[in-house]
Amino acid sequence: MTGTTRSSGGLDDRRKRLLFRCWHRGTREMDLILGRFADAEIATLSDDEVGTLERLIEVPDPDLYAALTGDKPLPAEHASMLFDRIKAFRPVDENL
Repeated sequence: MTGTTRSSGGLDDRRKRLLFRCWHRGTREMDLILGRFADAEIATLSDDEVGTLERLIEVPDPDLYAALTGDKPLPAEHASMLFDRIKAFRPVDENL
């Protein structure tokens, strides 16, 4: 997979920017984790969840990746139900 499989059509500008940012993190591992999650969930996130995701993606890639893999705890100010959803997320197509 080389990038998003979801069109940004039908999304508001805030969600369009967030979808792009999730797929352009700087490290491929984080692109795949956050990008796939955003592809699947961005349209249904509440405004509060969008805000949480916007703050979460400000965490540097190495720290966020370590928290997602369980190697390091996530800073308490970023802990949320949304982070837990991202951590548990698995793409529907197992071939991805």
